[in-house]
Amino acid sequence: MASEIHMPAPVCLIENTEGQLVANQEALEILSGTKNPLVVVAIVGLYRTGKSYLMNKLAGKNKGFSLGSTVQSHTKGIWMWCVPHPKKPDHTLVLLDTEGLGDVEKGDNQNDSWIFALAILLSSTFVYNSMGTINQQAMDQLHYVTELSDRIRAKSSPNSNGIEDSADFVSFFPDFVWTLRDFSLELEADGLPITADEYLENSLKLKQGTTQSDQNFNMPRLCIRKFFPKKKCFIFDRPTHRKKLGQLETLNDNDLDPEFVQQASAFCSYIFKNSKTKTLSGGIKVNGPRLEKLVQTYVDAISRGDLPCMENAILALAQIENAAAVQKAIAHYDQQMGQMLQLPTETLQELLNLHRACEKEAIELFMRNSFKDIDHLCQKDLAAQLEKKRDDFCKQNVQASTDRCSDLLKDIFSPLEEAVKQGVYSKPGGYRLLIQKIQELKTKYLQQPNKGIQAEEVLQEYLKSKESVTDAILQTDQTLTEKEKEIEVERVKAESAQAAAKVLEEMQIKNQQLMEQKERSHQEHVRQLTEKMERDRVQWLDEQERILAFKLQEQARLLKEGFQNESKRLHTEIQNIQKSMEKPKKTCFLS
Repeated sequence: MASEIHMPAPVCLIENTEGQLVANQEALEILSGTKNPLVVVAIVGLYRTGKSYLMNKLAGKNKGFSLGSTVQSHTKGIWMWCVPHPKKPDHTLVLLDTEGLGDVEKGDNQNDSWIFALAILLSSTFVYNSMGTINQQAMDQLHYVTELSDRIRAKSSPNSNGIEDSADFVSFFPDFVWTLRDFSLELEADGLPITADEYLENSLKLKQGTTQSDQNFNMPRLCIRKFFPKKKCFIFDRPTHRKKLGQLETLNDNDLDPEFVQQASAFCSYIFKNSKTKTLSGGIKVNGPRLEKLVQTYVDAISRGDLPCMENAILALAQIENAAAVQKAIAHYDQQMGQMLQLPTETLQELLNLHRACEKEAIELFMRNSFKDIDHLCQKDLAAQLEKKRDDFCKQNVQASTDRCSDLLKDIFSPLEEAVKQGVYSKPGGYRLLIQKIQELKTKYLQQPNKGIQAEEVLQEYLKSKESVTDAILQTDQTLTEKEKEIEVERVKAESAQAAAKVLEEMQIKNQQLMEQKERSHQEHVRQLTEKMERDRVQWLDEQERILAFKLQEQARLLKEGFQNESKRLHTEIQNIQKSMEKPKKTCFLS
């Protein structure tokens, strides 16, 4: 079970001090310790419209986010409250309350635009809170939505025309919820009752005409329609008498208007049930450390005077996590090899089989924890490290076997060496006795277990080092004729050559096994990469299908409303989506 963070009260996530946005280290540290997937709900709207009250209700508290009771804006920057998700086990609900837009004390609305853009970028559900009905004034106050394409970049490089399709934004924009406070109208159209959602859809209808006034009317509506596939609307009666509004933190539900209590409950239930886990392009679910990195990346970009770029943020996140995925995979490999490998192994293949099994698990672990590995650089790094680990284990295996065999030879042959020194075999007939003894000791050595892969090579090196001693005893043995000595010398040479050929053959077999293992390793990387890319492509195609369906639906609506030019522009986006879905993905890995 992933770790859960319990925060008794909100903390400031992004400070707004003298017009400068700065990420708060305390909040970032809280996020870094929140390993659960996150459902992120952000609320924005004009100051003094009751945003904080709704966020406190989502947290299950009356107090938390500052409500204030005057005409001054209380919330500055973006405040964060992480609470256990009431409906999704092992998920954390992150509530983001933003400073009120349009605060006259600020004088400059530049930061309002950035606050609005950050709320879009960080959330999976975006709540826009306003007072009264959806009229032109309400739409004019929502002008920030028309500036999003000037504040946010989906890709580091736009298309050939220098323009980004709205489809690029749709892929990562949150769901849109409009909350209408102190709503006093009857929900009806043409004398028939309608739902709040139908009221929102009717309010988003465009106006025919080409004047500047018509364009101003249509622009925010078009932006909401083309950026947010999923839209929802809630209306709220006034919670209580105006004079009691400043006491909301201390009032119980029994002290509030029953209609408002029911409306607030319906809003919370919808958010709990329908707000999705924050997910980046490619199906990457956001946890605390990932949201921490996104906050830092976006705020740093704004501080530099750049536009926050979703693609760059994901790539920056991927670089960190992919490097960590490599280390996690290597640590798993080391742990498994450390537990199962006993050196020396009897054969090289035994070691390589174990390496292959642990390598397979390591690659699988990397694949599960990595994403957006551009040019497969991190996977190639993993492959190189695993290859080095294998070679190191092979060297350790050789050394362990060499040490074991050397110790055995010392124990077994040391009595014989001492006898030779004492001249036991320097006598007539001594050579044959020596050869007989050497054969006995060789048999004893070969019968010893756990010698490893160097058994024959170390034995031959040892015997070769003693050839001069053996030859001296041969030459001084008076029972042998010169002819017999010559025959014996040739026999020894032939036996030595045969042993050397056997050692060489073993080395060639080992080299062949290593080459075969390298090829198996390469194929394992290719196989797992191909499977991962196919899974990613299926997920990406599903994502594009959803965007395409949304675009086709919006195109049909535009045609029905008689907006041919807007429909044509949308048709171009639809064609671009369809073309991108036809392109095959590259699957090459390693030269």
